[in-house]
Amino acid sequence: MKKYIYLITVIGLLFGMTSSSFVYYPSVFNSAFKIGEKLRYRITYGFIDAGEAVIEVKSTSKKGNSRSLYHCIGTAKTLGVFDAFYSVLDVYESYIDKKSIMPWFFERDVNEGGYRINQSYVFKQNKYKVNNGKKDFKTPMGIQDMISSFYKARTLNFKNMKKGKTFEFKCFMDDEIYNLKIKYVGDEQIRIRKGKFKCHKFVPLVQSGRYFKSEEDVQFWVTADKNKIPILVKAKIPVGSIKIHLVGWAGLKNKLSSRLPL
Repeated sequence: MKKYIYLITVIGLLFGMTSSSFVYYPSVFNSAFKIGEKLRYRITYGFIDAGEAVIEVKSTSKKGNSRSLYHCIGTAKTLGVFDAFYSVLDVYESYIDKKSIMPWFFERDVNEGGYRINQSYVFKQNKYKVNNGKKDFKTPMGIQDMISSFYKARTLNFKNMKKGKTFEFKCFMDDEIYNLKIKYVGDEQIRIRKGKFKCHKFVPLVQSGRYFKSEEDVQFWVTADKNKIPILVKAKIPVGSIKIHLVGWAGLKNKLSSRLPL
C-alpha cells in the first residue's frame, strides 16, 4: 500500500510540474504578409508632403522563448521644409511571433524636435508579463505593441463583415494596457496617387477626449484583398488635417487584386 501511495504522490507531483510549466499559445492564420514586404507611406499636411513612413518585415535569428520571429521595423521622418524647423526621426522595432503574431521584444527610439523617447520592452508572453527594464507589468497572453498591432490587425477575418462589426485586441504602450477597437463602416473605392482601390473602411473607437473628439475624426481604408494593406488614413487635428497614404510597396504575399483599372 505504501508503494502505491508513493507512486501516486510522484505521479501527482510530476503532473503538477508539467501542467504549471505548460503554456498555451494562440495560433493565428496569416495570409496577409511575409518576410520581404516593404510598405512606404507619405504623410501629407494640407497639400504638402510633410513626412515619410516605411514599415517592413525582415528575417531574424532571434528567438522568443525558442519560437521563430519576424523582425518588423517602422521608421518615420520629416521631409523638406518641415524637417528644417521641426525635424522628426522615429524608429520602432518589434520581434513578432510567426505563429501567434504577438511580440516578444519591442524597441522605440523617438526624436521629435529634440524631444527624445527611448523604450525597450521584453514581452514575457509565457509568463503573462511585460518588462520595461525596471519592472514587470501583468498583461494578458497575446498583448500587442505599437508595431505588432499593425500586423495583427491584418490577420483579422474580414470575410462576410456587416456594417458595425467591431474588432478588438489589447496593446501595451507607455507602460499601460490599451483596448484597441476598430469598427467596420462599409466598402468604398478610394483613389490615391498610386491608383484606384477597392477598400474596407474602418474607424477607430477611441476614448472620448483622449485623442480625438469623435470616432469620425479618424478614418482609414484597407485593401479589400488578401494583403489587407492600410492604404489611406485621414485624421483631423487641432490645426488642420493630415493624410497618410501608400506610395510604394514591394514583396507582397499576394497579388494586389483590389487595385482597379483607371
